[in-house]
Amino acid sequence: MSDQQPVFSIEKIYVKDLSLELPNAPQCFLERDAAQISVQMGSSGTTVGEGTFEVVLSITVTAKIDEKTQFLVEVAQAGIFVIKNVPQEEIEPIVAVACPNILFPYARESVSDAVVRAGFPPVLLAPVNFEAIYRQRVEQEQRPLEVPVQ
Repeated sequence: MSDQQPVFSIEKIYVKDLSLELPNAPQCFLERDAAQISVQMGSSGTTVGEGTFEVVLSITVTAKIDEKTQFLVEVAQAGIFVIKNVPQEEIEPIVAVACPNILFPYARESVSDAVVRAGFPPVLLAPVNFEAIYRQRVEQEQRPLEVPVQ
């Protein structure tokens, strides 16, 4: 085996931050209507050493009935990944697609667990296509600015 073989490995997966808020407890438990669930998600990657990256997948889940928040869960699921002997142009897609794909099931479990521990039915996040999100972002960055003509 040569020292130039591409390397992609997981060093550590961990919850970097976890927050749960029930601003309207205990009244929120008396509601009979179904809550509207909204999900916001983002990821970021930073270099923490030569060929070593920390990737953080942040997910915020908010449940509201009318304008009253039932619960708010924020999870920052992180991982330390080693990426070596990979062409520079391939590192960004690995950090933006492969790493969040690995972190997502852990973040999904953290969200569901926090919601259940708060006394609500579990919230199961639907699978996410991180590759499509990444491609859309790249296309938007490469698209020239459109100036409206009047």
